[in-house]
Amino acid sequence: MVIIRLARGGAKKRPFFNMVVADSRNARDGRFIERIGFYNPRALGEEETLRIHLDRVIYWQSKGAQLSATATRLIKQFTRNNEVIQNSKN
Repeated sequence: MVIIRLARGGAKKRPFFNMVVADSRNARDGRFIERIGFYNPRALGEEETLRIHLDRVIYWQSKGAQLSATATRLIKQFTRNNEVIQNSKN
């Protein structure tokens, strides 16, 4: 089964997560099919915390990919933040 989940990177005590599409049988930080975004929980100031390519998420979901619980939460957060930014520009 194909799943959209987070793969941990970064140094010790400095986590950085890539949002990846992977086979569920592969290790968390192992081989993946495609990188579709990132999450940096330790971003400071003007650094970007979250970036997700929503068009790729929709594509993979149409192919049957399942979202992990954390990926679902982050996608909701990302879309909510983008709506606020779009509304403030208008």
